[in-house]
Amino acid sequence: MEPDLSGVDPLAYNLATRVCVGDALTRSASMFPTRAAIIDRGVVIRYHELDDAAEALGASLLRLGVAPHEPVAMLTGNSWRTVATYFACAKAGVVAMPINVQLSATDIAWIIADAGARVAVVDTTFTSVVAALHDTLSELEVVIVDGDVASTGLPTARAWSDLATRRDQSRVEVMIEDRDIVQCLYTSGTTSRPKGVLVSHVSVFVAGMTDAFAMEHRWGSTWSVLVNVLPLFHTTALNTLCLPVLFTGGTVVLPGPFDAATVLDTIERERATHLMLLPMMWSAVVEEQRRTARDVSSVIRAVYAMAPMSRELLDRVDATFPNAAVILGSGQTEVVPATVLQWPEHRWSASESWGPSVPSVLTRCLDVEGNVLGPDMVGEIAYRGAHVASGYWNNRDANAAAFAQGWFHSGDLGRVDADGVVWFTDRLKDVIKSGGENVSSVDVERVVSTAPGVRECSIVGVPDAYWGEAVCAVVVPDDTVGREELATRVIAYAKEHLAGFQVPKSVVVMDELPRTATGKVRKHDVRDHLRDAEPDRS
Repeated sequence: MEPDLSGVDPLAYNLATRVCVGDALTRSASMFPTRAAIIDRGVVIRYHELDDAAEALGASLLRLGVAPHEPVAMLTGNSWRTVATYFACAKAGVVAMPINVQLSATDIAWIIADAGARVAVVDTTFTSVVAALHDTLSELEVVIVDGDVASTGLPTARAWSDLATRRDQSRVEVMIEDRDIVQCLYTSGTTSRPKGVLVSHVSVFVAGMTDAFAMEHRWGSTWSVLVNVLPLFHTTALNTLCLPVLFTGGTVVLPGPFDAATVLDTIERERATHLMLLPMMWSAVVEEQRRTARDVSSVIRAVYAMAPMSRELLDRVDATFPNAAVILGSGQTEVVPATVLQWPEHRWSASESWGPSVPSVLTRCLDVEGNVLGPDMVGEIAYRGAHVASGYWNNRDANAAAFAQGWFHSGDLGRVDADGVVWFTDRLKDVIKSGGENVSSVDVERVVSTAPGVRECSIVGVPDAYWGEAVCAVVVPDDTVGREELATRVIAYAKEHLAGFQVPKSVVVMDELPRTATGKVRKHDVRDHLRDAEPDRS
């Protein structure tokens, strides 16, 4: 059965029935217009102000000629304007493309060129990067600057504040289908180049509402207050933390770069209910609270991610936040997180697990032929559900591999127990999760292998109490540099050619790397060697 829509205007029908991320902000703004949507370093942006800016900028993007489904690059930090820009793209039916601003200028240029972005929104902090690349990026036609336009020296620069000022009450109303792409986030993965992950409106919305349910965000006279210090160019901060709060009329507090004292002061002042930090951040917050106690009784969810935490640190977080459920959340850019999430009781019964699937995701483990394995059988973790991304941009082979056998293949090894709890075992892909960043071992190997004194190398992650995982360079010397000096030289060279989060934290010198019969490095043997070795550190 299907309805006869021959007498209905297609746009009118679309507006009445669609799933559009931009509409979610309008709903919150219409219900809670004067409530604080974002508190940006003390500046309160109310829902009607955030929605007005997004509507105005969305209309401006269309007037600038940005076509449906076209990407808008975003080189922006954590600010309310970043959030408004994202929603503007969603309302206009174009693709928001936040870029990791910690990447090298070369990688940023590659991403912009690969995506074919003609328009970029840039914080003043990053205009020098864009100016330096402008001549090589012929595709980039318009740069929208959040700051002083004249100081950029860019002939195509436009002022964000002008384009995001609403001059009437008209709304952006364009055709947006549920499966249209709303965001593209480039993830480094394990290949030599980043991959653009394309995610639809329905994926972001379903994931956001699921996260809201799982995190106990409320729609009504009481609401959540989230303190967010994680970068908004990452799916964790954007999709898992901030959007679910804004979808349900809560308040997102952006206090600036992480500082333990600032976080605690913010919790006390704003009566924050939700906080998500990396393990190293939790350690710093706990220690700061020990020195100078604040009232943190309002926190009901204390979430950690990216890496496991020691039992000792978990116990200290429990004691510091006595009213909070301390839980681990997991996921990946390609399956809008959280895909699996501990229940509060798993803090005690399965603290080393990833927790069960959220209600809108099905998680199973597969064998090498794609068959679903039974409970507690180790295989590749795979997902089904609305959270799953639409695919990779401009990467046919990656899509074919990712969606084989009707599942999204995560590249992670693990098992699902009889209670549906997911336990991570190891990575099929050699991605190192260090300090909240995904580090491609291939990218680091490409640089370290060219360092003076290095004949060959292998990059692996090693457990680290501060970083979760630390990048370790295992190198074979060419004997032109003394072994004691080699470690220092390798790290110094890496600092010149890599982003800070990619630089090895330690170096181990070996006479040769263990290899398979076909010449591939056996990384599990490298890791076994590191258990008995004391790395040189810088």
